[in-house]
Amino acid sequence: MEHGTITQDNHAALWHGRFEDGPDAAAVAFETSIHVDERMAFDDIKGSIAHAKMLSKCGIISQEEMKAIVSGLESIEKDLQDGSLKIDYSAEDIHSFIEATLTDRIGEPGKKVHTGRSRNDQIALDERLYLCRFIPDMQNRLKTLVSALVQISEKHKADIMPGFTHMQHAQPVTLAHHLCAWSWMLVRDYGRLEDALKRIKKSPIGSGALAGSGLPLDREYEASLLGFDQITENSMDSVSDRDYCIEVASALSLVQMHLSRFCEEVVLWSTTEFGFINLSEKWSTGSSIMPQKKNPDFAELIRGRTGRVYGDLIALLTMMKALPLSYDRDMQEDKQSLFEACDTVLSCVQIFTYMISSADWNTSKMKDACQDGFLNATDVADYLVRKGLPFRTAHGVSARSVRMAIDRGCRLEDLSLEDFRSLSDLIEKDIFDVIPPEKCVNARSTAGGPAASSVEKQLSALKEFCK
Repeated sequence: MEHGTITQDNHAALWHGRFEDGPDAAAVAFETSIHVDERMAFDDIKGSIAHAKMLSKCGIISQEEMKAIVSGLESIEKDLQDGSLKIDYSAEDIHSFIEATLTDRIGEPGKKVHTGRSRNDQIALDERLYLCRFIPDMQNRLKTLVSALVQISEKHKADIMPGFTHMQHAQPVTLAHHLCAWSWMLVRDYGRLEDALKRIKKSPIGSGALAGSGLPLDREYEASLLGFDQITENSMDSVSDRDYCIEVASALSLVQMHLSRFCEEVVLWSTTEFGFINLSEKWSTGSSIMPQKKNPDFAELIRGRTGRVYGDLIALLTMMKALPLSYDRDMQEDKQSLFEACDTVLSCVQIFTYMISSADWNTSKMKDACQDGFLNATDVADYLVRKGLPFRTAHGVSARSVRMAIDRGCRLEDLSLEDFRSLSDLIEKDIFDVIPPEKCVNARSTAGGPAASSVEKQLSALKEFCK
């Protein structure tokens, strides 16, 4: 018999024995999950190999049966990898397909692989194994993006630009400082995924349907074979828990939110009005009617897909809302939302990295933008504070100097010493040494600030993270 063929008897639903009549075809189509859970085929095989070894260690199956099971599962894995075995989408789920294929290949020993377990603890294990593969991949892509931002920052440590609050000019910073701000968000995203992984790496297998097993299983041994340090503590919680799915979806929602915010700035900065960034033609699109257009479509698409990831998180939370213990079939719906969130964010991080790495930065336009909006007004106040004036009083003096400049249609730097002294006799000629935008930036050397010394420390820490 060819490996890809499944006999009708072996292919029957795992639970069919209690029923005289088979389910209606529409019912089968409605409940089948294999189109979604097929991506966990190798996780399911890994779990079953460990389970067979544990059953053999505990004397529940023989050594010969265990070897036959392991060999059969390894052959299925190989054939799935090289494409000689195709998934049968008429199977109820990936567990049923693999068990049926195994039994078809090795006969009766294949029917023993499910001893001491339920699909309830099996799917919980498969999901955890899948996330143990996915999270490091996601983390590596976050590191790659941080590394790209660090490389850009290294080239622009001295290039000043306006910093904004309320989308209004606030104080001057550097492009490097601005990009570091985004980098630290991504570092936190990495950490949240790392933290989630600690709770994911607990093995639920051996919890059965909800009440464990009457067989002498060794859950700790099986967990160690799977690379887990711990087992879950309660069998009912083990099969009804989807916190790990929600936690990962929540962490991914934050990643996507950060990308969306960054993309909003990319879209704004690429406009004629800003002109801070010039996206590569490889990561831009044109218009079907306006020949001159160069649109930041990829930034917009990433921004737009954020709603999809939020929706996946809400779907998971709503699915679990008010579910009684322990397992309920509602929980089958977790995978589509989880996998969509994983796929969407993984691709968005990768595309954003390509897009931002290939962009050019118009540093002269950024510098020119620092001449408008009185970004150095706070520095006038700080100057007076250093002269001994209370900050609130100094704030008032600076505000009046801004009003004076507005009335005259000039910058603060264009006011005369006499103009400043008419507002406070504490102001001396050295005021003109502290209010140029570059001087304002370098004066802000507090930890985490935009001065060159502070940015250098941030970049050093980010480089260490990227290692």
